[in-house]
Amino acid sequence: MKQLASRALDLAVARGASYADLRIARREDQIIVVKDGKVEALSSAESQGFGVRVIADGAWGFAASSQVNAREMERVTELALQIARASSQVKERDVDIGEPFSIVDVYQTPVQIDPFAVPLEQKIDALLAADAAMRRVKGIKVTEASFEALKEEVTFASSEGSYIEQRLIETGGGIEATAVGEDEVQKRSYPNSFGRHQGKAGYEFFEAMRLTENGERIADEAVGLLTAKQCPSGITTLILDATQLALQVHESCGHPVELDRVFGTEASYAGTSFLTPDMLGKFRYGSDHVNIVADATAPGGLGTFGYDDEGVPARRTPIIANGIFTGYLTSRETASRLGHKSNGCARADGWNRIPLVRMTNINLEPGQWKLDDLIADTDDGIFMQTNKSWSIDDKRLNFQFGTEIAWEIKKGRLGEMLKNATYSGITYEFWRGCDAVCDASHWRVWGTPNCGKGQPVQTARVGHGTAPARFRGVRVGLIK
Repeated sequence: MKQLASRALDLAVARGASYADLRIARREDQIIVVKDGKVEALSSAESQGFGVRVIADGAWGFAASSQVNAREMERVTELALQIARASSQVKERDVDIGEPFSIVDVYQTPVQIDPFAVPLEQKIDALLAADAAMRRVKGIKVTEASFEALKEEVTFASSEGSYIEQRLIETGGGIEATAVGEDEVQKRSYPNSFGRHQGKAGYEFFEAMRLTENGERIADEAVGLLTAKQCPSGITTLILDATQLALQVHESCGHPVELDRVFGTEASYAGTSFLTPDMLGKFRYGSDHVNIVADATAPGGLGTFGYDDEGVPARRTPIIANGIFTGYLTSRETASRLGHKSNGCARADGWNRIPLVRMTNINLEPGQWKLDDLIADTDDGIFMQTNKSWSIDDKRLNFQFGTEIAWEIKKGRLGEMLKNATYSGITYEFWRGCDAVCDASHWRVWGTPNCGKGQPVQTARVGHGTAPARFRGVRVGLIK
């Protein structure tokens, strides 16, 4: 591979490229779905290919192929050069990726049990057992349990001298129980919304979810929601569980700090951002309790890796410090426009896609509270858990979220179960209302494996470390 890569990069430079890089990637994916006591889906897919990216005449060119051989690499490199020169005719400015650097390294996801080495029968039996636990509850009409494992082997080489090999493994799954009443349908998921939670880890990650042990509880809650009280409307104190808060961080904190959005290169598909560069280091995003970091080194995080797809090392970057907006997610090109260095957030969904600015693990740092103490300290409010729906505008300001389940809080105690719970707000007003975050004993990194961006669309797998937190003055229920 090293010889093939060097040959292609040398050709690019010889034909006038000021920079070139190449990624060779192989991906293997396995998905198992059990539904209503039967195996509904079983898939195994593999993909392999390479992509060449060049800067020529001050513009980017990219081309890719599934045929990994010397002749095809020469053809694709020539094509990338042609595309760059054509693009240069309409460029607004020359591409600047900052100072050159060179890294030679090997990185591998720490894994105790290779998920692809575990017998298929063992995985299916685990899902069937979880499914059966849910179906034991009267009133449950649909049950589903799923497993997914993914393995990527990526080689990155650049004309600056970098040569990096990575082997990334992730594992995950979850369960869902759906209850049906006369005029009501309710669903509960575990351990995360839509029955899915994944991390960069081995099969031990899936086993630690204890799906079977939680199946009956989740099903009971789904049935209970059929006759639960409707979520009230008004302004109140809100406590969000860690899973719902993970999506809140994703939508209202992670996306706005993607610097390509700020510069308008994602406007047509994924929107822009309200966080303009003049706000950097000055804007109060949230209260003093809000500390958010982008951390691609967090153990087990779905956004964890050794190097991004530009060869930049994984790192930890403050995004919001004591409520003040302090940093963007960047690529080499976007960072250079601010006079900064990339913080390693350029990632591509496969060998045939260009790297875009994507989230890594965008984590809300833990606070000092125990959840029981936080509830006891809340005289009147609502505790919401597990996402059900979400909506947020293109600039990431106005949002509305719904959760699968909620409980009223009365005089410091959890009260009756609530259904169809929703809340809404404006991003910075909401985060400024945060007055407490639970401690590290409640904190974990939650996987979001379906973040879409780019044209053609790319699906990023990102993580969010969160613990339950409290917010004052939040509008809940129907907006009047």
